[in-house]
Amino acid sequence: MTSPRQLRTRLVALCFLMLFVELALIRWLGGNVLYLAYFSNIVLLGSFLGIGLGFLWADRSRIELLKFTPLALGALIVFVHNVPVTVKSAGGDLIFFGAELKPSGPPRELALPAVFLAVALVLACIGNGIAVTFRQLQNLDAYKFDLIGSLLGIIGFTALSFIGTPPIVWSLIAAAILAWSIRPRNVRDVALVGIPLLVLLGTLGIESREDNVLWTPYYKATYGVNDDGAQVLVNGVPHWFQTRSTDWPVYETVYDHLASDAPVEDLLVIGAGSGNDIAVALENGAQHVDAVEIDHRLLDLAKKNHPNRPYDDPRVDTHVDDGRAYLERADKNWNLILLALPDSLTLVQGASSIRLESYLFTKEAAEAYRDHLTDDGVFAMYNLYREGWLVDRYAATLAEAFGHAPCVTKLDGTSLAVLTVGKVPTNVDCPPNDEWTRTSATPDPVSDDRPFPYLKNPSIPTFYLVALGLILLVSLLLVRAVGGPLRGMRNYLDLFFMGVAFLLLETKNVVQFALLFGTTWFVNALVFAGVLVSVILAVIVSQRFTVKNLVVPYALLGLAIVVGWLIPQSSLLGLPMIPRLVAACAIAFAPIFIANVIFAQRFRATSSSTTAFAANLIGAMVGGVLEYTALVLGYRNLLLVALLLYTAALLSGRRFLRTAA
Repeated sequence: MTSPRQLRTRLVALCFLMLFVELALIRWLGGNVLYLAYFSNIVLLGSFLGIGLGFLWADRSRIELLKFTPLALGALIVFVHNVPVTVKSAGGDLIFFGAELKPSGPPRELALPAVFLAVALVLACIGNGIAVTFRQLQNLDAYKFDLIGSLLGIIGFTALSFIGTPPIVWSLIAAAILAWSIRPRNVRDVALVGIPLLVLLGTLGIESREDNVLWTPYYKATYGVNDDGAQVLVNGVPHWFQTRSTDWPVYETVYDHLASDAPVEDLLVIGAGSGNDIAVALENGAQHVDAVEIDHRLLDLAKKNHPNRPYDDPRVDTHVDDGRAYLERADKNWNLILLALPDSLTLVQGASSIRLESYLFTKEAAEAYRDHLTDDGVFAMYNLYREGWLVDRYAATLAEAFGHAPCVTKLDGTSLAVLTVGKVPTNVDCPPNDEWTRTSATPDPVSDDRPFPYLKNPSIPTFYLVALGLILLVSLLLVRAVGGPLRGMRNYLDLFFMGVAFLLLETKNVVQFALLFGTTWFVNALVFAGVLVSVILAVIVSQRFTVKNLVVPYALLGLAIVVGWLIPQSSLLGLPMIPRLVAACAIAFAPIFIANVIFAQRFRATSSSTTAFAANLIGAMVGGVLEYTALVLGYRNLLLVALLLYTAALLSGRRFLRTAA
């Protein structure tokens, strides 16, 4: 007979594996499936559904699925590695950078559900192994060790991502835990487990030995080097190139528009990347440059290979940080601020619909640029913006923030543009033909609450609606097929609604902390860890205390959500770092703690822990779909949606409000 200690150890290991594999798939698939990094939250949705299905299967069948994990995972990796897969990303009123440079793949409406199902299958096998162990322990005991394993999985994978380990390292860790957990005892099971693991390790071993490949905290970066420096592709899409020449119109136009002929005394470059912008600034006599770049591994590559060695110049100070976060923390002003080609090509760690650079383009960001300029200061931004309406949006944003129209120079006549604006109009010498005027077709600026500059109008694009509709339909059919009649989950409808609301709260926290502290890998890891720690504390409290009437914590939860809605997240930006952190944690994690006290009190007495937990996980998957409503509502109003969902949980679970001591 297996002892409780052995069961807890196994549960921690499997939950570590679950989170580790989920994060690894988000990273690896985003780097190998072209443009999937723009849709990596689909992988998150598939993970939630898969784990939920694994729990439902544990109540329906004695056949354990964990031993099939190597086969499912190996098949997915081998297929993606050997068959080019592209998620079509061009077209419509939503811009995807790089989409014009590669051939389109299958329709997104089919490709995204296919990725979703493949991930769900892998996680269903792992989830079933967790469920089999889970139900052999007391409900809250199992839940607590599930969370501990998940927290360790996040910490472990985050650390490996930071130091730049290749996929072979991730797969060796996953393979070791799988082999230890499954422990095949006959020839058939040894073959079922061993052969796919060897194929998996061989495939990723070959990939990891590829020359000129870096796994940064954000991307799979492929690079080449010639006499002009390095050329970098991230996640298969061209990102930046280095050049020896400083005579490029896109760089020089900014200096041509400066009203003063004196060299720039103090310059801030956000998105320093390749170093080209810095080399041009130094060539134009800049006396000091603050260079901000979010990816430390790409920065090291740029320092090593740029032929002009701009990062070696003593006038240049480098800062590895998110550009908006660096600006908000800065206590100095600059004569010139450059927003230099910041197009990240990926979402914020697969947990939301915002991209790494989204908070650089809001009207609040433009106001921050203005406030950090000297009296003779100038702000400039440039890129190949792909669409004329995006140029107009950014011009309108600058016009509102600075109080006068910017100078807009379109180098290709349409979308390769340089936007320049002075703190006062006389700081910029703008050619008459480049003076921008707003038209009725100009899209409105975006805000910190709805930071989607690449979406022309507040809406959910049709392809999202179709893909998400298919995902929900397939999920419903799979839940019915695996879990049996849906009425069997009726007793856990309140736990389902809690799962939906919880995912919305978690997403809101990710984007809130991204704004307040930066969209860096470290901030995102802290948010996920903070969420899990809050839940663990709620479980520990619930193990020691019984809340006899859940109406009280429901009321406190509603109050915490309303307080979070009433306090705009941008209002915290003016606080010093420590008070800002304390306030942000209180606003973000208080609702999560209270909600999970309610969940734990309700969950402790459920007669079928696996079905109850599955209902909660499937609810979380639905919450991930509802997160797309932020494209219309903004992230602040997701709190109101969460409040409605917790009200639905209260009403549907009203017969469980009084708990036995």
